[in-house]
Formats: sequence, C-alpha cells, structure tokens
Amino acid sequence: MSLNQKVRQNLFEKRKTMNSKLSYISEKATIGDNVVIGNFCHIEDGVVLEDNVSIGNYSMIMSGTRIGRNTKVGTYTKVGANCKIGSDCNFTSYCEIRDNCRLGDHVSMGSRCTLSANTIVEDHVLMKYAFVVTDTPVLAENEVKKTGTLKRGSKFGANVTIMPAVTVGENSEIGACSQVRNDVPDNEVWYGNPAKFYRKFSK
Repeated sequence: MSLNQKVRQNLFEKRKTMNSKLSYISEKATIGDNVVIGNFCHIEDGVVLEDNVSIGNYSMIMSGTRIGRNTKVGTYTKVGANCKIGSDCNFTSYCEIRDNCRLGDHVSMGSRCTLSANTIVEDHVLMKYAFVVTDTPVLAENEVKKTGTLKRGSKFGANVTIMPAVTVGENSEIGACSQVRNDVPDNEVWYGNPAKFYRKFSK
C-alpha cells in the first residue's frame, strides 16, 4: 500500500469513528486529532477542525470555515462559510454564526445567540443567551452591510441586541435586555433600551 493510500485509509477510519449516525463529513475537510463530531452533523468542503474540537449533534459547519483547538460547538448550531474561530471557545446550543465572521480565542456564547455576517469578536468575549449582533444594508454603498465589533474582554448580559456598525470597547459590559445603538468606549458599563452610559470601571 502506497503512502497516499495509507493516508486516505487513516482518514477514512478516523471519519468512520466520528460518523456514528448519518453525519456528512466532506472528504475535503481537514480533521485534527481527538475531534468529536456528533450525530446528524454536516461538515462541508474546506472546513478545518483543529485538535480536540467537539461538534454537537445536528450542527452544521459550512465551507471554508476554520475552528481552533479545544473549541466546543453545541447542538443545533450553524457556523457559516469562511468563518475563522479561535481556540478554547464555547458555543452553547442553537447558536448561529453567519458567513465571514472572525472570532478570537476564549469566546463564549450562550444558547440562541446570533452573529450577523462579517461580525468581528476579539479574544475573551462573553455573550449570554439570546444575544444578537444585527446588520443592515447601506444603500449608498451598493447595499454593503455594516456589522458590529466586540472588543477584547467585553461582556454582554442575556437578550442584548447590538445595532448595525456599533463597536463595543475593551472590557466594557452591557446589561441584560439592552439595545446598543451607539459605540461604547473601553472600560464602561452601559444598559437600557436604548443603552446609556452608567459608569466607568475604577482603575
């Protein structure tokens, strides 16, 4: 058996152990060591799952997406095409990360969170359940959509909505049930609908 045949056989055996119940795993996907893929999952062409990634049942990872080591993707979660997700992230059930999103390391999302396409999330960001980053087309720019940026260390309570093109600064916190319509500077606490400044963090 040639080297290429051995590689293909090893990859087939690896997929066979992960594909316990009707999961589709593209032959053009790259699967790292100790990856766990649940039942009824869909893994498309060009996907890269680094070592120790866990994909929950009924989840979809679309083409060209890369997921970093030790990241856990919960059940019924969809990750869109050409996303880049860092290491040591955790996504609970029913999340949606749309196309071309960029997420750093140690990002956490509660259940039923949605990131609109092209959202940028830096390292160590925490989002509680039912969190949404929205987008909207800009008519003057051929309907290019503007989406949000969540800076390093920012934290968001449950049921928070980030309106289009809003940036939330480093280490800032947004209270539960808030709608954020304006940029939030670093190291501040905002809450309300619409969200307003509450206080700065003490040095």
